[in-house]
Amino acid sequence: MAIYAAGIICWRENKGALEVLLVHRPKYSDWTFPKGKQDPGEYLPETAVREMREETGISLKLGRPIAQVSYSVENNEEKTVFYWSSKAREKAWKKKKFRANDEISEISWEKADEAMSKLTYQHDKDLLSDVVKLHKAKELETRALVLLRHAQATPRADWKGQEAKRPLLPEGKQQAKRLVSLLSAFGPKRLVTSPWKRCEQTIEPYAKAGKKKIIERSQLTELSSKLSPRKTKVAVEALFDQSKSALLCSHRPALPTITQTLAANAKAAIKEEILAATTLSPAEFVVLRMTMGKNPKFVAIERWGV
Repeated sequence: MAIYAAGIICWRENKGALEVLLVHRPKYSDWTFPKGKQDPGEYLPETAVREMREETGISLKLGRPIAQVSYSVENNEEKTVFYWSSKAREKAWKKKKFRANDEISEISWEKADEAMSKLTYQHDKDLLSDVVKLHKAKELETRALVLLRHAQATPRADWKGQEAKRPLLPEGKQQAKRLVSLLSAFGPKRLVTSPWKRCEQTIEPYAKAGKKKIIERSQLTELSSKLSPRKTKVAVEALFDQSKSALLCSHRPALPTITQTLAANAKAAIKEEILAATTLSPAEFVVLRMTMGKNPKFVAIERWGV
């Protein structure tokens, strides 16, 4: 039986030098990165955030995905661990609630080269090498742009009212509620949506939970993307210069224009994956990671849904 787990490589800069957070596990007498097994009914991004909080007392949002590591554990079972990076802001570090316990006896910030010597396992050292390379390339610190297709809506054939007011099905409303925790792992702050009812209903639970404002953009509706794809393109591009992470909620017919706009601002290695987001199912989304500073580019992508 396969075992799935998730973890975070927490990092910060100290006088320009990269530092990472390590944990010491007395049971195994090792130094490693915070990680833990997936709980029943939990999505792996949620696992990573929860385990980070439980092991170190630090509450973080996920940064860019780093890698998946697989290895054999007891009884020859294969364990696969999904890792993300996350930058520790000073505010989050000051609010930490770590207390030494039987599972984690110590947490320690280490400079990258010192951490490389201190880490117990080769796969952790390989992960750190990846992080160091991304840091040198100025692609480690990123912000998120989440592209979300609205949840399951009332079928067109069953709806007699205005298309803009076609609502979610009860199943879709449940999807919208379930999205709250999963989206929270990535923490988009700027919420931009088509004003049509099914899109607004999809992001309302997340907006309410985080006390965030919903920003309506008529250019993101099905009709607008059909009549004036250029306006849809402009609405998407307006998110590129924002400093905050963002969520964009729209409709399946608008996805080709949206994904083409995103892919045009991405590294070649992920363009095809971005374009493939035209196949998003209801309540499914992709998380794109955009570099900071001048001339931002999308450098990583992952896909989730409920």
